[in-house]
Amino acid sequence: MDILVILQDWLQFDEETQKFLLQFGIQLGIFLIFVLLSILIGRYTPSFTASIVRRISPQQVADIYQNLMVPIEDLLRMAGTFILISVSAELLQDYRGLYDFLQFFFDLATIASIAWLVSRLFHQFVLVYGINIIRQIGLEVDELLLVVETIANAFIGFFAVVAFAQSQNVNLFGLLAGLGIGGIAIAFAAQKTLEQLLGTIVIYLDRPYSPGEYIRVNLNVQAPDVFGRVESIGLRSTKVRLPAKNTLLIIPNSIMANKDIENISRGKKVMVLLYLDFPKILDEREQALVEQVVKDSTNTLFGIDPGSTRINIFQPEDKQGTRGRVSFFILGSYQDSLDLRKRLLEIANEKISQELAEQKIAFIIQEPTIYVESPVTI
Repeated sequence: MDILVILQDWLQFDEETQKFLLQFGIQLGIFLIFVLLSILIGRYTPSFTASIVRRISPQQVADIYQNLMVPIEDLLRMAGTFILISVSAELLQDYRGLYDFLQFFFDLATIASIAWLVSRLFHQFVLVYGINIIRQIGLEVDELLLVVETIANAFIGFFAVVAFAQSQNVNLFGLLAGLGIGGIAIAFAAQKTLEQLLGTIVIYLDRPYSPGEYIRVNLNVQAPDVFGRVESIGLRSTKVRLPAKNTLLIIPNSIMANKDIENISRGKKVMVLLYLDFPKILDEREQALVEQVVKDSTNTLFGIDPGSTRINIFQPEDKQGTRGRVSFFILGSYQDSLDLRKRLLEIANEKISQELAEQKIAFIIQEPTIYVESPVTI
């Protein structure tokens, strides 16, 4: 009973305080309800957006939406949720301290999710439409396209940082201008350190190696090459584990950025297997035509091992008709480049279908295409 009396004494606020707490509780409750609604609505943002696009847009626009947005629906769902939560936070504007505290994190999450969504959207555009556009204007598709994508991501990140700074009423450009004179003085005082940091930036952008990969690099013309496993890439240096002595070699990134590096781990090939099913038995002329079309379509692709295309045409035992098994090797250094080559392969399949259709040869490409990795022996 004594405890209840003490609690009653503590809770005996004046009328103004009770009114404030009641109003604050109501506002906070409404805000939490809107947050739950935002999560619920954000979950169905992709479906809602797709429905609107299909209803008010022509079929061509709907197809573009299908190709670009469907693979990144999770990011669209996340960005939509954070946008709605950020808007819901306006309900707490009367409580400035709490509002400013929460708005910082909401703005950060919203801008970061939108930047990530735009980045992946640009990646999808490059894979689905960018390759075709480049080929239509007569240019060759190579890994320069990935460099352009990296530069675009850098611009997206820069604008995201500027947008977040503006949302927090921070004059980023004025701050950078103010730091300019001091930065020049620091640059002269820490020239070696800045050189190493610039080397780190070059390594992260160009990605000649990653942690866990085996590399060979010559650090001294008169000394043998250094071979080892990359353990980590720090702000100042790269750490390489030497297999023979099991010691750790620490190399400044400024040196690594200027050396010829042989990446052993990325020497792998990916074997591709395609199966073409023809409903009729092909004669010798048709078989020769199929072989010629397939070889012409694959050997001209960027990233295909020249001369690796093999075509085996035979009659399957389990059904009538003719089956063609096509195999060749894709050369790729890392996942993005392999994705680019796989997209080029899809375009080649379309070209094969078109040319054989012109020759009145019907066939079906068995899905999915089989990819078999052939890693290099370390």
